[in-house]
Amino acid sequence: MMAVVGVKSLEELMKLTVPANVLDPEPYKIPGGEIPEAESESILLKKIQQIAEKNKLNKCYIGGGYYGTITPQVIARNVLENPNWYTAYTPYQGEISQGRLEVILNFQTLCTELAGLEVANASLLDEGTACAEAMMMCYALNGQKRNTFFVADNVFPQSIEVVKTRAENAGIKVIVGDANSFDFSAVKDDLFGALLQSPDNYGIVHNYKGLIENLKNIAGKDFKVVIASDPMALLKTATPGEQGADIAVGSMQRFGVPMGFGGPHAAFMVTHNANIRKMPGRLIGISKDRFGDPVFRMTLQTREQHIKREKATSNICTAQVLLANIAAFYAIYHGKQVNIDVFF
Repeated sequence: MMAVVGVKSLEELMKLTVPANVLDPEPYKIPGGEIPEAESESILLKKIQQIAEKNKLNKCYIGGGYYGTITPQVIARNVLENPNWYTAYTPYQGEISQGRLEVILNFQTLCTELAGLEVANASLLDEGTACAEAMMMCYALNGQKRNTFFVADNVFPQSIEVVKTRAENAGIKVIVGDANSFDFSAVKDDLFGALLQSPDNYGIVHNYKGLIENLKNIAGKDFKVVIASDPMALLKTATPGEQGADIAVGSMQRFGVPMGFGGPHAAFMVTHNANIRKMPGRLIGISKDRFGDPVFRMTLQTREQHIKREKATSNICTAQVLLANIAAFYAIYHGKQVNIDVFF
């Protein structure tokens, strides 16, 4: 490159490129001295490990969607700690990464089977974000004709706060209350959706089938219900689809994803096929290549980066692909016929 542009060194290139009043000729310094000389990867990893060992690894009993889990060593070694997996979150020519797309498709399949609904996207940032995205999706499905969204007071508090923050800029009114005693008929003309949770913030498992039927009778056919669920609990409880929910969301952290001192953790979103065009994020599907062989591809991408902003479903639907892949591998590792009682 230097030969092409006609310079003899990087220093000369910088002087020609960067204005003199901007360029600082002094070596960059960090607290304690100048930047040290480069070191080998193995030595650097050892030093990072020594720093990491200063952290106190205490047991976490906070709950609220964050739970201790075991990452199988084969997944930790070959996926979580493997640059081939952890360095490419969103390949824009995604079809090149056939192995990654296959695992994402496994993730989507896992989520649809757990939630009892037809179609899942390729992950979201965390459960709070997923709840907010689901609210916006309900708002879009209603044609933005109504502006009130109900959130049950037993939803995780961090999810409630994210929903409120997202609603404020969208002009949506959020009502937080007891879903069993709230008078929905008083706001039925303005209500476009509701967010429920099971197991809830107190660890109580609910079956909302009767409540959802009642809500839809009160608020009408365009009213949508979101259930935030724990994927491990869904192995033994009624699915959101069986309960009549239109959208299911939740965190996949329980499926082998380390807590990582607070996250992030891949979230899932599942809904009916009829709602697919309003679902944020992207979907992976199976097509055929020019030789007629099966191939994995990005089937649908509705986020702002890929289409016109005014037609986008969302601009914050960050996909935690590495962690979603870990959750998918976790399910594959244990198998479909695993004795799920060992998890409870």
